[in-house]
Amino acid sequence: MNKIRTTDQAQLFVWSDIDPDHEADFNLWYDREHMEERVRIDGFTGARRYRAISGSARRYLALYRATGLSDFTTDAYRKAFTKQTQWSVSNFGRMSNTRRRVMHVAQEGGFGWGGALVLIELVPDAMTSGDITAVLAGMMAKDGVLRVHYMVPDKVLSTPLPSENPEGRVLAPCIAVDVSSEPIAEATLRQLREQLGGAVRESETFGLMWSLDEHDLPPLED
Repeated sequence: MNKIRTTDQAQLFVWSDIDPDHEADFNLWYDREHMEERVRIDGFTGARRYRAISGSARRYLALYRATGLSDFTTDAYRKAFTKQTQWSVSNFGRMSNTRRRVMHVAQEGGFGWGGALVLIELVPDAMTSGDITAVLAGMMAKDGVLRVHYMVPDKVLSTPLPSENPEGRVLAPCIAVDVSSEPIAEATLRQLREQLGGAVRESETFGLMWSLDEHDLPPLED
């Protein structure tokens, strides 16, 4: 379980905040429409939704897993953006302070998804690939750590959503750590901040709201 492996897989990250006046509708849209729509796209294998525990810049995080970066260039993926429902259009317009990143999952260890997540955004080029491997392997040896990921953003595919400020936009690599509980997430975050020092650009912990696997979905009715 502790062995760190390379992968060809990809993951879309969308960090965002929402006006409290529209928060209930925003969550209902994600839970009743948006997550299913995205996971039904060919090549997508699952999605998870999180709410921030620590940090306040962006309260919501959605992660979408795909078999590879090429899944973000297909006709099926492009079609998802050309045929948005009015519910989607309304909620995209309500999102704020958004970051959208299409990431290559360059290194990974463990399996499954934890009840909480630690997300570390790194200063670009602050660490070597070997340094990252050592950090991930060290994390996997800790009690309560279930899965670790190191993701590198694709500059072409990580186009911004309208609610992201393009000024000073930085495409930074990330370390994500799935853990079994929120207290372990907070302890892991403190440890990583101390260990990584100046390589940390931004960090946050999240609690899992729910996850959706492609195999959970029934066939669409004709």
